[in-house]
Amino acid sequence: MPRTRPPYPAEFREQMMEMVRAGRTPEELAAEFEPSAETIRQWVKKAERGEGKVGRSDGAIVSEREELARLRREVKILRQEKEILKKAAAWFARESSSLPPNSTSS
Repeated sequence: MPRTRPPYPAEFREQMMEMVRAGRTPEELAAEFEPSAETIRQWVKKAERGEGKVGRSDGAIVSEREELARLRREVKILRQEKEILKKAAAWFARESSSLPPNSTSS
């Protein structure tokens, strides 16, 4: 059965990432501490991606994805409002044509 361990504490991961940012290599840290160099590299990459420093493979960074999601919601709402206005305009056109003309007999 494969050996599994609980996730590393967030403070430990932060310390590792700070040491990498300070100039130490993931290989040096892996030799001194338990996580592998690849694990440390992944932590750094994920943190940078979360801060919007590194683009994803599809080219979108976090702030761009958030803006894209917001714009998609806005477009959906605008399309719904347009549909409602179109139906209202059709209803008013039907109603105004069925009213008898105003006669002003004095």
